[in-house]
Amino acid sequence: MDAPGRAGTGLRVSLPDDRLAEALGDVPAGVDLLRWDMTGPAPWKDVDLVVVPYVPGNEHLRRLAGVRTRLVQAQYLGYDGVAEALPPGHVYANARGVHETSTAELALALLLAAQRGIPDYVRAAGPIAPDWYPSLADRRVLVLGQGGVGQAVEARLAPFEVDLVRVARTAREGVHGIAELPELLPTCEAVVVGVPLTEDTVHLVDAAFLAALPDGAIVVNVARGRVADTAAILREARSGRLRFALDVTDPEPLPAGHELFRLPNVLISPHAGGMSTAMLPRVARLVRRQLDLLLAGAEPVNVVLRS
Repeated sequence: MDAPGRAGTGLRVSLPDDRLAEALGDVPAGVDLLRWDMTGPAPWKDVDLVVVPYVPGNEHLRRLAGVRTRLVQAQYLGYDGVAEALPPGHVYANARGVHETSTAELALALLLAAQRGIPDYVRAAGPIAPDWYPSLADRRVLVLGQGGVGQAVEARLAPFEVDLVRVARTAREGVHGIAELPELLPTCEAVVVGVPLTEDTVHLVDAAFLAALPDGAIVVNVARGRVADTAAILREARSGRLRFALDVTDPEPLPAGHELFRLPNVLISPHAGGMSTAMLPRVARLVRRQLDLLLAGAEPVNVVLRS
């Protein structure tokens, strides 16, 4: 087969598994679908579009060394650590538009479950007497991060009649800047964290951040584990002063038997924000869009890095 990218030839597209190939369905004439899960060296030197497997970490990207590509398409939204692992000469796109909705659903599920005492009901060994739990309605909720996840969370919070506080890296109309957090946090009863992991956001949720929150407040983290300081979370959780609902942790996963699993004011899910039945069809639509753009000689969407 001729090397992809030459005038008059088709496209080579590598897919990591049969499930995605099935979801992708029929492709235009001239498109060759290949299987490569990136667990071993690339069997080809030229692949126009490489779809990366949905697995933790970035080490598999090193398999692209010596492979000529036009686009490397991830199935993840976050791309922390990609620049260090991706060999030179590649264009990398993230999965913007795929995971935001499902992640926001989980954020709301964790927040509602914690607010309305669902973990207590589940853990009860028998009948449990009704008790008063905090509502979501009329609570002041701070959404930290104004990207796709933050906006999706806000859209789902709106029907719950909350007092919404928006915070992003820089202030703009209707949005507070991160620098304002010390003044905002004492007024908020819930915080949903949805910022990307960058040098500026590592341990953004630290001891000072948590200390500024009022007693009984809840922190929901659907961003990345390292955005929060686990030691600071553990101190506040042990005291019982704050509550936590964590889809991400540092380290991830937490070691078996970690104290956070045992604390009644902590609810942990296993980094499952994007893992719903909505994911595969949305990834397939994104791959098909990228394929069509490459066939047309147009720029791909969602490009976040050129190595």
